[in-house]
Amino acid sequence: MADQLTCTKPLSTSPLKVSAPLGAALAFMGMDGSLPLFHGSQGCTAFALVMMVRHFREAIPLQTTAMNQVSTILGGMDHVEDALCTVVRRARPKIIGLISTALTETRGEDMAGDLKIILARNPELAATTVVNVAAPDFAGSLETGWSKAVTAMIEAIVEVRPCGGFRRRVNLLPGAHMMPGDLEALKELVAEFDLAPVVLPDLSGSLDGHVPDHFIPTTFGGTSLAAVRDMGRARLTIAIGEHMRPAAEALRARTGVPALVLDRATGLAAADRLVVALSRTAARPVPEKIRRQRSQLVDAMLDGHFYFAGRSFAVAGEPAVVAAYGNLVSEMGGSLAAAVTTGSCRALADLPIDRVIVGDFEDVEERIADAGGCDLLIANANGRQVAERCGIPLFRAGFPVFDRLGAAHQVSVGYRGTRDLIFRLGNLLIEHPRHGHRRAQGEDHHAGKTVALG
Repeated sequence: MADQLTCTKPLSTSPLKVSAPLGAALAFMGMDGSLPLFHGSQGCTAFALVMMVRHFREAIPLQTTAMNQVSTILGGMDHVEDALCTVVRRARPKIIGLISTALTETRGEDMAGDLKIILARNPELAATTVVNVAAPDFAGSLETGWSKAVTAMIEAIVEVRPCGGFRRRVNLLPGAHMMPGDLEALKELVAEFDLAPVVLPDLSGSLDGHVPDHFIPTTFGGTSLAAVRDMGRARLTIAIGEHMRPAAEALRARTGVPALVLDRATGLAAADRLVVALSRTAARPVPEKIRRQRSQLVDAMLDGHFYFAGRSFAVAGEPAVVAAYGNLVSEMGGSLAAAVTTGSCRALADLPIDRVIVGDFEDVEERIADAGGCDLLIANANGRQVAERCGIPLFRAGFPVFDRLGAAHQVSVGYRGTRDLIFRLGNLLIEHPRHGHRRAQGEDHHAGKTVALG
């Protein structure tokens, strides 16, 4: 069992985590007709906007209440009211995510109370759903803000009713680490069991790269408000990522729909758990197409383990990313030289490493040095300086990835996604061999398999 240790140094010179407000805004990006609104300074919004634009390479609708020195001292209720009325008048969003930042949370503004007053005296806001989310930068990271936003949407939108109704419906609560490509693959997997998925939030509908034929000032695509209201009429809720447990429990408490929380959907055992849950929910056997994909994954693991075995890896990122990739490389025969994350998480306790560090990229570099080096660093694009200094390749995973095309469309979940992920990792290891004999071993294996098939 891995111990989780939090670094107590007073300064982070190479930060790893991404802010909670950005995570909350990203969650609202998965709603149709949405427009997130940061209650904070313009700088907070500009930073988050740039990060999302560079990762997704799409137009990102994001607004701010533009707090200044005076409103920070006297209170920002007037700024919130002006921003809400202006946004509704100009953009006509269906839903607004009102997200507080460290600036307003530190001041101690009563966001919930202020919002009630604003909505009561501005009837023009009645047609727009406004969801208040407290997600200050100083509490948690990307996953925290995403989880808080999804939970707030469930509590504000989902209708309270006895569960049941649409017997072929399944709710999916994906984690912040799952990009549009992952969500599209998950929806296709659910559909193979003749089940209809409701994904909250669904980035594959809004940030999948499609271009509307006219300008739209809000998100275009994603989960509709009507679908969220009816989430109580599903047979099962599947949450992926330990940080989605609060949202799953909130939905179960509100509707009575049973909930299953999976720590990941990457890897053979993890994909098996997901497929078994869908098979039981649908009351039908696993389709032959999915069985074949599982067989392909097993074969890919056999092909790839020659290049993973004996190699050491460093993994850094949000807890869900570290859990998914750390367990995968271990299943493939690799070892973990370092595991650094942004916050404690029960899913990390089972990682095959003595210590998981809650820290930054400086801790990643120190752990790699203490281990005598490693073969591959798995982290977001900000890990490229560490990889260069350590003389090792970087496999980009998580958020943000701003120096490669197609980051949002990569698939790493399910049988097929895990298979392709093994190939991408394995090819990088082949390009950077540590021991020359491994290539020969792999070629001997393939030759033997060809003879056997012949």
